[in-house]
Amino acid sequence: MTEQWSAAITFLAIAAAAAFGVILVTLVTAVKSRTTSPDRTATYECGEEPDGGAWIKFHPRYYLVALVFVLFDVEAVFLFPWALNIRTLGDTALWEMLLFVGVLLTGWAYAIRKGALQWP
Repeated sequence: MTEQWSAAITFLAIAAAAAFGVILVTLVTAVKSRTTSPDRTATYECGEEPDGGAWIKFHPRYYLVALVFVLFDVEAVFLFPWALNIRTLGDTALWEMLLFVGVLLTGWAYAIRKGALQWP
């Protein structure tokens, strides 16, 4: 009996969540303040006046370093659970992880060769 109703209950739960989101957005739109003032649109940084505009240019090297960090952060996320279960996973998991680390090291070597990690 429950298998017959599981699809209907799932659909109703998703529909209720979507309806709740639409109702909240509509409610906030109806209740929000419509007045604007220079104080409301001013930049606010922890109570301090900003020292210039918010649109400053960053060197692309900052983004490259951030991408390399994310690359190795993701590697750590996958390596930790694998290392905890290495004995139960078997030899196939060892070869798959070696392939995974090899691909990441290839990307790291490419970044080094291109000079992405050289700071001027």
